[in-house]
Amino acid sequence: MLSYPAAIPLSTRSLNHLAALIRARRQQRRSRWRRLDPGRQALLALAHLRNGDTLTRLA
Repeated sequence: MLSYPAAIPLSTRSLNHLAALIRARRQQRRSRWRRLDPGRQALLALAHLRNGDTLTRLA
């Protein structure tokens, strides 16, 4: 189970898979530096999709 301010039932495998996809997409697009690393970005995206929280509330 992964956690952010509230616990969400997601596997580490799901988080790692999405983080790898984000990392690959950034490399493909030659994206500039981002404030969040791919792991944190993936966690926020999964929390949003799982609970329907707004990004403002997650921040």
